[in-house]
Amino acid sequence: MSKARQPIPFICDGACVIDSHCHLDMNDYGTDLDAVIARAVDHGVKGIVTIGIDEDSSAAAIEIARNHRSVRATVGVHPHDAAQASDAVLSRLGELAAGAPDEIVGYGEIGLDYVKQYAPPGIQRSVFRKQLQLAKTLGLPVIIHDREAHQDCLDIIKTEGPFENGGIMHCFSGDIGFARKVIDCNFHISIPGIVTYSKADQMQDVAAFIPDERLLVETDGPFLAPVPFRGRRNEPVYTLYTAQKVAELRQTSLEHVARISTQNACNLFGYRFCC
Repeated sequence: MSKARQPIPFICDGACVIDSHCHLDMNDYGTDLDAVIARAVDHGVKGIVTIGIDEDSSAAAIEIARNHRSVRATVGVHPHDAAQASDAVLSRLGELAAGAPDEIVGYGEIGLDYVKQYAPPGIQRSVFRKQLQLAKTLGLPVIIHDREAHQDCLDIIKTEGPFENGGIMHCFSGDIGFARKVIDCNFHISIPGIVTYSKADQMQDVAAFIPDERLLVETDGPFLAPVPFRGRRNEPVYTLYTAQKVAELRQTSLEHVARISTQNACNLFGYRFCC
């Protein structure tokens, strides 16, 4: 059987999975969004958190959540757009979040990106701090983007913490030592489809290490599709391939990974998804 025809993993015993990080407002889903969401739900991905990365996408995420029972949303400004994150923009994001209590479950995607550096690092750090403070004011967990900025991310999180509502180090890219430090900050670690790649040894080690109560899974769709769809559009149903690989690495069942990661998502986001 070719990789492209590998069947979607099947969850039994009433378990389900939550895609803790996806970007459903992006153009990649523009022609078939309803079908993408329905396909996920039909295969046991009963909840999707669609992530805001600027003012417009945050508003779009809220609208998608209002129209789909299985979807919830976040607001935030991605580090790529930190230079446009004026105080007025952050104020409007706060208003968006406060005005959508039934849809909003987190604040992010925020953080630091020292790879692309579309915004100067100093501006990224300043905006990161402001958004962490806003998230605390709103009482929301934070969703962190960290690329080649581990120490600065950790230092800022520690300085601005503690975060009683917790948070997520999304698309985790550090080693086990960094994972321990993140967990000590009351954060969860979210594993993306990269874990299925043959050379992702470090991420695979982390996926095996994470304590049950701190594990989440995600797509980061439309990006980073897992094997057997690497290089193609990612979508929430593919979270099942990631969860299956995580189960293999942890020497447990897909159902167990589904249950613990779903319970963690529900606890963190303060919302009972459709499972």
